[in-house]
Amino acid sequence: MLRQPMVYISKVYTRFGDEGETMLASGDTVLKSSVRVCAYGEVDELNATVGLVRLELSRDPQAASHQAFRTKLDGELARIQAELFNLGAELSTPTAADGNVRLKIDARHIETLEQSIDKYNEELEPLRSFILPGGGPTGAAAHLARTVCRRAERQVVELGAAEAIRGEALRYLNRLSDWLFVIARAASAKFEYDEVLWDQENT
Repeated sequence: MLRQPMVYISKVYTRFGDEGETMLASGDTVLKSSVRVCAYGEVDELNATVGLVRLELSRDPQAASHQAFRTKLDGELARIQAELFNLGAELSTPTAADGNVRLKIDARHIETLEQSIDKYNEELEPLRSFILPGGGPTGAAAHLARTVCRRAERQVVELGAAEAIRGEALRYLNRLSDWLFVIARAASAKFEYDEVLWDQENT
C-alpha cells in the first residue's frame, strides 16, 4: 500500500506573507519577527548548515579511505536533519508545550546524541588547549554548524522566557552543539587533518 504524502505543495508562493506576517502550525497569524518565528527560523538555518556538513563529508578527499566512518557519520547527520525538522514543527506549534503534538523531540533523541558523543569522544585525544574552527573541510563545516546551533539554542531560550516550551527542545539543542563539536574533532582526527590550536602567546 502506498503511503499518502504528509505534505502536498502545489504552489511555492502564496503572497500571504507580503505584509510581514506568517501563519503558525496552530493557524494563528503572527509577525515574522516574533520570537517564536525567529526560534524555528534559527532551527531551519541550523538544518541547512548540517546539510553543508554532509556535503563537505561527501567530497572530503581524505574521506575516501574511511568509507565506514563516512557512511556512519552521514547516516547520523541525516537523522539529525529529520529531527531538526520535527523540532521546527514543534516550535511552530504554540500548544506543543503540553506534549500533545505528533512532531516533537523526545528524551530518546537526546539520549542517542549523548551515546554518540561518548563513543566518538572515547577515540579522541583529551583537549589540552582550546581549538579554533578548522581541521579540514568536514571539521570546519561542523564547527560552523555548532555555532549556528548555539545561536538557535539562545533563541529558543528567549522563546522559553516568553512562552511555554518543552524542556526537551532546549536540551536537544544544547546536546547537539556538543555533538557537533565532537564530530568536528572526530572527522579531523579520522581524516588526518591537524586541529587548529589557540595560541594564546601569539595573540
